[in-house]
Amino acid sequence: MAGEPGSARNDDLRLAESLRAGDVIALTEVYDAYAPFLYDYCHGLLRDRVEAAGALRNCVIAAREHVGRLGEPDRLRGWLYAIARKECMRRRDSPNRHIGQEAPEAEDDLSAEQLARREERRLLAHSALAALSGRQREAIDLSIRHELDEVDLSGVFGMPLEETLELVERSRSGLDAAIRAALIAQNHWKDCPSVSALTESWPLAPQTAASLVRHVASCPVCAELDTPPLPADRLLSVLPIAAIPADLRLDVLTAATAEDRAGNRRAIAAWTEPFDEYGWPLPYEPTPARAKDRGTGGRRRGPIIGAAAAAVAAVVVLAGAMTAFGGESEPDAAGSPSSSSSGPGGESGDPSVPTEPMPTDPSPTVSSTSPSPSKSPSDSPSPSKSPSKSPTTKPPSQPATQAPPPPRAGHLAVSGCNMHLDDSCTVTVRAVGGAVDWRVTGTSGALSAHGSGHLAAGQSAGVTVSRTNGLCWGSKSGSVSFAPGGSASVGYC
Repeated sequence: MAGEPGSARNDDLRLAESLRAGDVIALTEVYDAYAPFLYDYCHGLLRDRVEAAGALRNCVIAAREHVGRLGEPDRLRGWLYAIARKECMRRRDSPNRHIGQEAPEAEDDLSAEQLARREERRLLAHSALAALSGRQREAIDLSIRHELDEVDLSGVFGMPLEETLELVERSRSGLDAAIRAALIAQNHWKDCPSVSALTESWPLAPQTAASLVRHVASCPVCAELDTPPLPADRLLSVLPIAAIPADLRLDVLTAATAEDRAGNRRAIAAWTEPFDEYGWPLPYEPTPARAKDRGTGGRRRGPIIGAAAAAVAAVVVLAGAMTAFGGESEPDAAGSPSSSSSGPGGESGDPSVPTEPMPTDPSPTVSSTSPSPSKSPSDSPSPSKSPSKSPTTKPPSQPATQAPPPPRAGHLAVSGCNMHLDDSCTVTVRAVGGAVDWRVTGTSGALSAHGSGHLAAGQSAGVTVSRTNGLCWGSKSGSVSFAPGGSASVGYC
């Protein structure tokens, strides 16, 4: 399972205090204790190993830069997940994010018989999880597989604790019902014609899984069927875990400590802002305006944190959980964490003040062995609302004297570069067909670039692109995106 924490609560306190004191050794301890689980979580949200590695690197850097803000140092682990989630949401919001390279699954030393049994159990888990919303799957994954409590989840999601308790309780009861329905579909499909009609393919697709749960809840035949209890944590323990790249440790620690990377670290730290009054990052939103409007209200964690421990023990029993996140209709839901090759897409964005978007959810991770020609259990995205306004003003009357036509707008042409083993290279931007106001809007890969300006028709300018990784191993590539449009490919190493 991905959820066994590397250090206890008192270790969180020790590591947080050491980080505040600038102890570099503590940074390596934080990486060794939490990086594999954080990487798995990021990969579940981004569904790409390159983006997941970048999100983890930025999470560690931002944590070191902002650890002094954390009001409860003994909650360092949950705080790291909150930073990681915000970075993943920021990356998912980027149109230039890297996609399509999912991480391999962490290997287990299992016999062929054990692997077959695990695969069967995974299909059951995916069929059960498909009945939940993306937000519910993520809450289950974080609370069961990653073992975060409800106070941590409140900080990760940026929700009031009361709402978080309700979410977890709803998610667990929903999962229990979904597990029973999936067990009936797996073992008793012949006993009820409606179940047989609903389960023609396996694993179940989200819509089918939800319909099955509703049917089982109201069917007198299914109510009599015997399904032995299957604890959710046992079921979810078979789900895949994304394998963290072995060479990522050196890259992350170098980026977080090298003297010549100080400017890059400040930019990364700015992406994590703003924070609430307890030092937890506010959820990511796509525009600075929404971040300002949001302020620090809504969480109300402080006054009830003392009672939270008792409330958590009395109200919510940690039992069931989940695996991969899938699409969801609830706002601000995130895809589910770890799965064999799991992870919703990422994005790098404008380094302006971030705020958390309401992203579409990733589909649940399916194991590398595709079971049947049936549909994979991925959620269909919720329809986006597009406001429609009918014009109410009359068209202006034709002026007697026509004004001269405005100057012709141009477009931006960009050309990439290759730094090979150097630390930087120069991308060229040129105005074609007219004047252009341009700016750098983001990067992908281990690259950093900034710049903006005005170009008259035919003028060009250079943008310096630097790599942010440590040692170079193999040939790598990334890109720099520009507004009003254009993307330049950059090779490095």
